Amino acid sequence: ALNKKVVKGKVGEKVSLPCCYEIPSSESLHKYRVYWQKNITDVVLAYSEGNMIRRHERYQNRTEMDPWNLTLWISPVEILDNGSYQCVVQHNSVVVGGSSVILIVTADFSKPNITTEVTADSCELTEMMITCSSHGGFPKPRISGALNNMSVEWNASWVSESNFSPYNVTGKLVLNVTKDVNVTCSVEYNGFAKSTSLLLKKTNDCVVPPVPPPYNVITASIIVVITFILAITLAARYLPRHVCSRCCKRQDSVEEGAKECMKAPVSSKGTAETSSV
Repeated sequence: ALNKKVVKGKVGEKVSLPCCYEIPSSESLHKYRVYWQKNITDVVLAYSEGNMIRRHERYQNRTEMDPWNLTLWISPVEILDNGSYQCVVQHNSVVVGGSSVILIVTADFSKPNITTEVTADSCELTEMMITCSSHGGFPKPRISGALNNMSVEWNASWVSESNFSPYNVTGKLVLNVTKDVNVTCSVEYNGFAKSTSLLLKKTNDCVVPPVPPPYNVITASIIVVITFILAITLAARYLPRHVCSRCCKRQDSVEEGAKECMKAPVSSKGTAETSSV
């Protein structure tokens, strides 16, 4: 059975796919046939009697093979290079060795970009639409996030031209912000991750109006005010009349005293006249 290996590489790097067979030092490549195939059907490289007899056009100027351990080098590696590769070694038309290699190619995503849009605002809270986006990576990523280190789920969407094309990913989250909060967005792919954090601030810190007093307090206050007004009205209406009546009585007493004083001399004169007679 062929040995199975897994090789990982990033776009633009140089990767090596081992054949797991080494030609003895006493011999040379001229006595062997070597085939490197992808997905069994596509021949990447083929050597016979020490000479290259075939190379796939997509691997032109990007591949070479070690003449002793038969390792296949690919540089620069591309997303389309993902897949299963087989190395088959023949000696005198007999298969003497080989391997099966799975190549996993990764393309880095851009650093996530977080944007916010205020959709509603009040004294109590600020409603925000948070968008996290990243592009140009491979394979299809997973997007995750956190609010103050508490995990949250993003509503994610992906765009790619094909299964072997770079992906653009966008995540959306509706959040009610009642206080300042730190949001983190992470894009994860093939064991790699890119993250970004952003501090969200509540935008409207208006003063909450005071709570009106209870209904019974308002009612009692109205009754007190009405009673006070009635008291003032009654006082203004009856107090002047009472004072006037006292003044009138005092004036009448003075007038009567004056009349008595005027009568007294007349009486004396009459008495004198009577005496002289």
